[in-house]
Amino acid sequence: MAEESVRPLERGLAVLRALTLEEGARAGDLVRATGLARSTVDRVVATLVRLGYVRVRGQELRLAPRLMELGNAYLAASGLTGEVAARTARLADELDESVSLAVPDGDGVRFVTQAARRRAMSVAFRIGDLLPPERCAPGALFADAWDAREWAAWRARVAAGPAGAAFPALPPGPAPAAPDLAARVARSRETGWALDDQLIEPGLIAVAVPVRDTTGRVRYALSVVSHTSRHTADGLAEAMLPRLREEARELEELDGRETGSTGEAVLLEPGTTATATPIREAPFPEPGTPTTAKQELGPGFLQSLARGLDVLRALGGARGDGLPLTALAASAGLPRATARRCLHTLVREGYAAHDGHLYRPLPRILELGHAALSRLSFAELAEPHLRELTDRVHQSASVTVLDGTDILYVARAATVRVMSVHITVGTRFPAYATAMGRVLLAGLPAPERARRIAAAPPRALTPHTVTDPAELARVLERAAADGHATADQELEEGLRSVAVPVRDAAGRVVAALNIAQHAGTAPLADTRDALLPELRATAAAIEADLHTAARFNSVRTP
Repeated sequence: MAEESVRPLERGLAVLRALTLEEGARAGDLVRATGLARSTVDRVVATLVRLGYVRVRGQELRLAPRLMELGNAYLAASGLTGEVAARTARLADELDESVSLAVPDGDGVRFVTQAARRRAMSVAFRIGDLLPPERCAPGALFADAWDAREWAAWRARVAAGPAGAAFPALPPGPAPAAPDLAARVARSRETGWALDDQLIEPGLIAVAVPVRDTTGRVRYALSVVSHTSRHTADGLAEAMLPRLREEARELEELDGRETGSTGEAVLLEPGTTATATPIREAPFPEPGTPTTAKQELGPGFLQSLARGLDVLRALGGARGDGLPLTALAASAGLPRATARRCLHTLVREGYAAHDGHLYRPLPRILELGHAALSRLSFAELAEPHLRELTDRVHQSASVTVLDGTDILYVARAATVRVMSVHITVGTRFPAYATAMGRVLLAGLPAPERARRIAAAPPRALTPHTVTDPAELARVLERAAADGHATADQELEEGLRSVAVPVRDAAGRVVAALNIAQHAGTAPLADTRDALLPELRATAAAIEADLHTAARFNSVRTP
């Protein structure tokens, strides 16, 4: 009876795994990948779309950033914080090499934080990717804790053949010859660190040190990854080990303190990091509220799947040894019996562990789309929302960021009209003469705002351009107070724009969203009042995705 009641959760997890492996799949592809009936796949997909975890683009199905909530639940429970993620990014900047944190996952190694250097030749692994322990530096550190059963399982897996199918993040082609893992474990036990000398692929090298919890168990492996064009393997170890060990000690001390930080690390511009408490603003159902959707969608909505994912998200509060059933049921807003059946399924599927009393999430949760979604840029987060906005208002919409005294277009959705606004991603305009620039300038502290205006004194681009510094200052103050800005034929004759800010979880303005159209004969106030509700709704949706994606991850602009 219990197994029957949670079967929709099993099927939903299977569909999410299939979508993770084949982004942009169609329903028929999911039928073949999962072996489920088409009607079942359709109901699962309808439920995931309603929950905001999947988007439909034509006939293609794509993972949505909100799905990262599931992986974030594991990361939060594991003790990872925005502060830890930010330290990883700062260390990568300091060392000018890619830096990562990894955790053990069965007989594999899974990344939980990755700060990659932006080079032509750079590390392509992502948060959530899984590697075999015999082919990476952290593997030797984690295998030191294996018991006889775990060693036997690893040997059976290696004897069965190449690891590629079980570890899709591995590069294609024959694997380099790997030294005996037991010998590497013995050496790392002796030295306190581990080396990857081109075990993944030729040229890739890494050195890792353990980060231990308060009981002495290896909680993370902290790694620096480079290339043989920059270092030899021994040279990388010699250069990086002192700083890695120092950072590992800092992380251990951080883990030993109650920091209270569960914030976001948002890197929108190189060298800028913000930590703040996540904010939830998306118009999605909260945990424990699938009933409304069930009433709206009827038999097309799988309530058991929605409830199971609520329970998985609730596991994010299971710090340390875990949480009891009663606490998890209360957090998910579900009866104990329902939560117990969901947890039974999550344990059986490998997403949670149960010691007889407490439940805790396992790193396998990260395989549910987290790796693919963790590499989304800010523009990629914004683009689906821009397309939806353009479809609703039938006008072009754009997102920009502030770059010096200019705005820089980073995402755009254009309409096809007889008279269109021809702007492309990468276009720059002076900030003072545009609605988006005014929103971005208004979001700066007053001294910085004045400095940027002084650095590029306004000049008339049309007869309507505001060029008087005092008047422009008043315009920016009003934009800051109102939460929106307009520009009516100030950049170009006939062009009118209304813009609103896009904020990070700390409330800082990090981008601007606008709708631009021909001025026509309608008063500016009418245009503003018609567009503002749509703009604000779209900005809130972009912010919700940004807050979720950036909670433990860096989201960069171009």
